[in-house]
Amino acid sequence: MTTLAVEKHHLGSRRFLGIPEYRRLLATRLASQWGDGLFQAGLAGAVLFNPERQADPAAIAAGFAVLLLPYSLIGPFTGALLDRWDRKKVIVVANVTRAAFVLLTAAAVGAGLSGLPLYVSALIVMGIGRFVGSGLSASLPHVVPEDHLVEANALATTAGAIMAVIGAACAIGFRTVLGAGDGGSAWTTSIAVVGLLLSAFIASRFKAGVLGPDEVDEPPNALSAVARGLVDGAKATWRTPSVTAGLAALLAHRAAFGMSLMITLLLMRYSLEDVGILKAGIGGLGEVAVAGGAGVLLAGILTDRIVDRFGVRRTICGALLLTAAAQVGLGLPMTLVSILLASFVIIFAGQIVKLCVDTAVQHDVGDEVRGRVFALYDTLFNIAQVTAVSITATVVPLDGRSPGLILVAASLYLVGLGAYLFLSARKRQVQHPGFVSEDDGGHPIG
Repeated sequence: MTTLAVEKHHLGSRRFLGIPEYRRLLATRLASQWGDGLFQAGLAGAVLFNPERQADPAAIAAGFAVLLLPYSLIGPFTGALLDRWDRKKVIVVANVTRAAFVLLTAAAVGAGLSGLPLYVSALIVMGIGRFVGSGLSASLPHVVPEDHLVEANALATTAGAIMAVIGAACAIGFRTVLGAGDGGSAWTTSIAVVGLLLSAFIASRFKAGVLGPDEVDEPPNALSAVARGLVDGAKATWRTPSVTAGLAALLAHRAAFGMSLMITLLLMRYSLEDVGILKAGIGGLGEVAVAGGAGVLLAGILTDRIVDRFGVRRTICGALLLTAAAQVGLGLPMTLVSILLASFVIIFAGQIVKLCVDTAVQHDVGDEVRGRVFALYDTLFNIAQVTAVSITATVVPLDGRSPGLILVAASLYLVGLGAYLFLSARKRQVQHPGFVSEDDGGHPIG
């Protein structure tokens, strides 16, 4: 996309919240992500920090694989159905369905089950959750002006991420009251039902068709539509250089983040000890989540303004360089303080990249195929993390102290930077001479 750069005004959060449909969409996201955060933290506590269970790197990697890799199968269904069915109905039904499976997961935890019996119901909760997340993202252009998508997306995803952190913090609090064993973990995990059912109720208040899709560009047969979902998403992604390049950068971030996450889990579980108000164990993970939430908040506040000032390309490049530096400078000491600072900086910069890529999909991809592109995005996103976690599990020591792996994670950001610059060159090569690209100027993502 090419256009003359123009000055853009900011609506601000108050103006966005004055749009009834945006406000309802945001409330749907907040309730859902609170439930997600509580469910995931409750499950993590039950599996990783439960005195009645033990967890080694292989077990942690297996948990990540079982919980995240099924997205690869669910993703095509998500995209095809979001571009075929009323997105309001998809969001409502998905939330009610996964609320039921939250209760089944909690029952499995309470019964002391482990391995596949526990993970099957949990992966259904998180897998169906992609219908909600992708549906909310694909619906956003229907409720806000197109030239304010960056700002609207930043507010929605930032608030949602913070609410997920609050949900996780609530899980830690409930776990303290209800107990850290199987019984207490089961009750804690089950409370996530409240957020999911509330999200379904709020979404049910939308009028039919308001969230799209406006047009259906799919075969009449639903099975054929599902079968070609990933292919259509891949074609649309490749035809949109801004999305292709941004996705490469984001995948590098996710792979590096997966490595760092495994190291952090092991450090908190087996290596680090409390230092004053800073905690190890699941309390330390809660503090890491808060630090990451602060990074997400700052990214939500600053991303739109950074993009306006420097353009998308320089913003993404700068964010990738910042994460590489943080991995080395803050990751190598492996202390509680440095881990918190690294979490803040890496998640801040990573969220900037994600906001840029989300908005590129929303702005540059047609509504008739947008759900399938988001589904492909989610699928690759999770494959990258699972692969990184699995590879890390084969070489990381039990105490998590591996400077070499931290340097590898830092190098992945540089690989992502190179891939982003190479793929974004496709866009510049086809631009019309004499025009200023939005990607290189100080104007919206596109």
